[in-house]
Amino acid sequence: MVIVSKPIFAAGCRLNSKTMNIKNVEFKAKVDDLSFYESKLLTLAARFVGTDNQVDTYFNVPVGRLKLREGNIENALINYNREDLSASKESSIILYKHAPDKALKDILSLQLGIKIIVDKSRKIYFIDNVKFHFDVVQNLGTFIEVEAIDETGLVSTEQLKAQCDHYFAFFGLEQSNLVDKSYSDLLAEQAGKTKRIL
Repeated sequence: MVIVSKPIFAAGCRLNSKTMNIKNVEFKAKVDDLSFYESKLLTLAARFVGTDNQVDTYFNVPVGRLKLREGNIENALINYNREDLSASKESSIILYKHAPDKALKDILSLQLGIKIIVDKSRKIYFIDNVKFHFDVVQNLGTFIEVEAIDETGLVSTEQLKAQCDHYFAFFGLEQSNLVDKSYSDLLAEQAGKTKRIL
């Protein structure tokens, strides 16, 4: 379940202060050639939103994850819980979209401390209610994320999962491509391995 609070805005969109309950099911896959999969998606006449240069700052919290996303398209404070599964999975999210504000980051950094920072370039596409991310993540590599989203409350979790499974098959992905962790966890693991080597 996703709760969106306060302004939702992207390039060319008006501010929307409505609060929405949204269901979200997604999967993440590690791939070598993003252009191959992006070309496949374009055969379906997907709508291109833009390329977002995103910096996600994760803060130290006792439960779940809290990150501040700063981008040229998306800016949001995001609190979420999600199982670490190598499969399509539902997220429990509270999402606050806002105008960029350095003070917010300064307050969170001072009060909670920064856990890790994820820097990535993300191409964003939509087909109906399904959102596609083609990500180049600094120090991690290239990934696809597919999110099936319901803003109406009329679509079941099973239907959203079926949409994710459909695109997993469409892209010709394999189980070995699936990633069960967030980018923040992958970077933290990488940093831990580097410390042990040193």
